[in-house]
Amino acid sequence: MKPNPISLETAKMLSEKLNVPIEQIMHMPQHILLQKLTEIAKKENTGTKTVE
Repeated sequence: MKPNPISLETAKMLSEKLNVPIEQIMHMPQHILLQKLTEIAKKENTGTKTVE
């Protein structure tokens, strides 16, 4: 399996948010990585909603 085509900075950020080693981020299957990113985005969006 080829490493994911993401930058080191992106891999570090994802590693911190997902609490997994950078090596695991780089070799994680792309569909699983996208699923994890979606989960992070949903959590961040629900926490930052403001009532108008």
